[in-house]
Formats: sequence, C-alpha cells, structure tokens
Amino acid sequence: MANTREIQGRIKSINDTKKITNAMYLISSSKLKKAKKHLADTEPYFFTLQSVIARILNSADSEETKQKYFEEGMTKPEAERRKGYIVVTADKGLAGAYNHNVIKIAQEQLEQHDNTRLYIIGQVGLHYFQNKSTGIDHDFKYTIQNPTLSRARHIAETLLDIYVRDELDEVYIIYTKMINSLTSEAELLKLLPLKKGDFDLTPDIQEKEDDFKFLPSANSVFETIVPNWISGLIYGALVEAYCSEQNSRMMAMQASTDNANEMLRELNIIFNRMRQAAITQEITEVIGGAKAQKKKKG
Repeated sequence: MANTREIQGRIKSINDTKKITNAMYLISSSKLKKAKKHLADTEPYFFTLQSVIARILNSADSEETKQKYFEEGMTKPEAERRKGYIVVTADKGLAGAYNHNVIKIAQEQLEQHDNTRLYIIGQVGLHYFQNKSTGIDHDFKYTIQNPTLSRARHIAETLLDIYVRDELDEVYIIYTKMINSLTSEAELLKLLPLKKGDFDLTPDIQEKEDDFKFLPSANSVFETIVPNWISGLIYGALVEAYCSEQNSRMMAMQASTDNANEMLRELNIIFNRMRQAAITQEITEVIGGAKAQKKKKG
C-alpha cells in the first residue's frame, strides 16, 4: 500500500496535469470562437455564389453546360474512374476520436478503389499513411492550423489543374463536419464533378431568365466561377474541420479535467484516512508508553 508521501506525489502530479488540460480547454474554446466567426463572415459570399450558379444553370441551354466540371458530361464507367481524396486531419492528437474517424473513412475508400490519389492536410494523417507505406501525392503543410481563403484557393488550384489535365475523374474531400456544439461527424464530400441537382433553385429564380446573355459563352463563365465555388467548398470544409477539432479537444480536455477532479477526490480521501490512521497510531503509542512508564514507577 502506498504511503502518504507517494499519495502526495500523485496528488501533485494530477494537479499539474489538470492545469494543463484546463489551459488546453480554454485555448481551444478561444480558437473555436474565432473560427466560427471567420466562417460566418464568408458564408454570405458563397451562398450568393451558389445562387448565381443556379441562375446560370437555369438560364443556359443544357448543351452549353455539358462540360468538364459537371457530372452530366462524364461518360467513363464507375469502375474505371480515377479518384483523388483530400484527407483533412489535425496536426496533433488529444482530440478524442477526431482524427481516427477521418482516417477510417479514407482507409475504407482507398481499399474499395484501386486507382486513387491521396492529398493530405494535417500531420496526423501524414504520419499515419507514411507509416502504412501508402503513396501520398501531395502534402499541404501548415494549412489546418490556420484555415484561410488563400490557402483554400491554393488547394483548389492544385486539384483543379490535375482534374483539367484529365489525370483525375473525381475529387473528394474527407473532413469532419460540426453538427452542433456536442456532435461532430466525419464526412465524405464530392468536389468534382459537380451535380446540377446540388444547386437547388429557390422560388425566386425558378422561372427561366430570358434576359441572361453569356459572353462569350456559358462555359466561359463556368471557367471563372466554378474554381471560386470549389475554393469555397474547400475553405468551408477546412473551417468546419478546424472547428470540429477544437470542439473535440475541448470535450476531451473537459473529460480529462473531470477525471482528474474525481481522482483527486479519491486520493484526498485515502490521504486523509492514512493521516488519521497515522495520528491514531501515534496517540496509541504515546498512551501505551505513558501507561508503561506509570506501571514502572508503581
């Protein structure tokens, strides 16, 4: 059984760890609030962009929109399609099952399809696939800890260039979507090719716009607007993933702090019992010694 000095050492160690977990909780809380604000600030632009694409699809002739960015122009069989996966993980752990859930989906996709390419964002995913000896086509360094629109554009340009050169038929991003403050869910989102059905027409643009004119063509307009849309999707996924990471870390650190408090409570009870037992033993010895001395004098 541990003595009082060992118990005190354990209490000090747990208190030190508790300070760290509590500090990490506060840091993640601050980062989460900041990331949410960035996402809220950019959402109106991309919602408007989605509406514009929907208007163009509704106004242009169907033949004008049968081009490389849309699935309607895809003729290659499903089994022969080359697929690229952007995998978004964190740069570090201590975030519960956050990284595991994303990597699990990525691993399943790689096992299901033979002709794939892997693009990594985040050090956890990079180290995992390197240890598995899985071929990594590109590693976007220093992106996940500070998701910005410029970094999202860089990723979009890299993937669009590969897609336009006909080296990939489909592009996906695997990230963690934040459902609410308590729930996050790993998700597989298809970036390319686009589906016209994804751009739902709101009631105010249901009727065909006869006064729309595309110069030089609707396809030329898509050449400009689609890359911006893909950048928006990637940026949204990066911020969602970053929010989910901070939220998962907050929950993990809160659980760790709660466990530390419970352990401290139990250890303090054990320490107090041992101290009381030691005091009782000392009192008993003093009384016993006094009685022995009294008998000796008698």
